[in-house]
Amino acid sequence: MTHPSAPLPASSESSGDATSAVPFDPANATIAVVTFNRSALLTRLLDSITAMDPKPGHLVIVDNASTDDTTDVVESYRDSIGSGPQKTQIVYRRLDTNTGGSGGFSEGMRIAYELGSTWIWVMDDDVEVISDGLARMGAWAPRFRSIQGRRYDFDGSEFYWQYRISEPLGIPIPFAPSGFDASGYKEMNSGCFEGMFIHRDIVAQIGLPDPRFFIYWDDQTYGWLASRVTTAVIVNEFVLRRTREIKQWDMGIRHMNASSDAYRYYIMRNRALIKQYYRSKGAYRPIAFGLGTALTFGKEIIRLIFVERKATGTSHLVRGLRDGRKIAADRSWKPMPPLVDAEG
Repeated sequence: MTHPSAPLPASSESSGDATSAVPFDPANATIAVVTFNRSALLTRLLDSITAMDPKPGHLVIVDNASTDDTTDVVESYRDSIGSGPQKTQIVYRRLDTNTGGSGGFSEGMRIAYELGSTWIWVMDDDVEVISDGLARMGAWAPRFRSIQGRRYDFDGSEFYWQYRISEPLGIPIPFAPSGFDASGYKEMNSGCFEGMFIHRDIVAQIGLPDPRFFIYWDDQTYGWLASRVTTAVIVNEFVLRRTREIKQWDMGIRHMNASSDAYRYYIMRNRALIKQYYRSKGAYRPIAFGLGTALTFGKEIIRLIFVERKATGTSHLVRGLRDGRKIAADRSWKPMPPLVDAEG
C-alpha cells in the first residue's frame, strides 16, 4: 500500500506560532497508548511500533485495569521495542479501575508530559503505525503544535474524520471538505485521540484531557481547546491504519459506525461537560447549543435504525440527558487547570 503524495511542509516562517527554533527529534517524542482487554489488538500495534523507523524515545501504555493477558503482552515487548540504535523506553501503567478512554488518555498524557516529552502522540490500541509515521508527523512539527495525521480504515480505504466542528452547535460538520490542496494541510478546530500529535507547550496551556468525560466528546473538546491557543491542522499524511472492523453504514466517503448503550449514554450526558467548557471560554450560545444537542439525539436515533437495525436504546440517550442536567447546573464546576511547566 502506497502513501498518497503530499508536498513537503513549507518553511516555518509562514506560520504564526512556528516552533522552528527547536528541530524535531524523535527521541523527544512519546507515543501514549490506552488499552483495555484487547491484548490481540495491542499486539498488532506493538508489532508496528517495533518496526518503526524512527522510533519514539518513550512508549507509554496505560492499561485500564484489563483482566486479560495485557500485562504479559507488554512485558514481552520490552526487549524488541527497546533494541537497536533507536532505543524506546516502555512505561507501563496499569490503573486500579477502568477510567474509560478519557481517563486513560489523561493519565497517558500526564506521564508523557512528566517524562519531559516535547511531542506526545496519542492513540488507541486498535490501530497500527505506518513504519515512517513518526517521521511524517515530525516533518510538520516545525510549523504547527497541534497536528492530526490521516489513517486507513480496516479495509484499506481512506478513513474520513470530521475535522471541523460548528462551534455554536458544538457538533462536527459532516460536509467539511475531504480533499487537500497543494499546501498539504487544513486547519481544524477539533481533535481525535486516535492519532493526535501535540506539543507539550499546548498541553501546558490547556491542561490534561478531562477524565470526567469517561468516553466520547473528550478528544473533540480537547482539540477545540488546542485550536484556541494555536493553529491546529490535519495533514495529508497517512500514518495509522485501523485494525478493528466496526459495523458501519456506508454513505460514500463518510461512514456512520455502530455504537453501544454506554456510548449512547455518554454521548448525551457529556453534552453538559461541553456546555461547561463553552461557558468557561465565553463561547456558549444557549439556542444554538440546544439545537446541536437535539441534532445529536436525532443522529443517534438514525444510528440505531440504519446501522444497528434496532429500536431499543433510546432510554440510554434520555438517561444521559437527565444526568447531564446535574452537571450543567453545577456552579462549582471547573475546567481542567493548565499545567505549570517545570522550566517556566
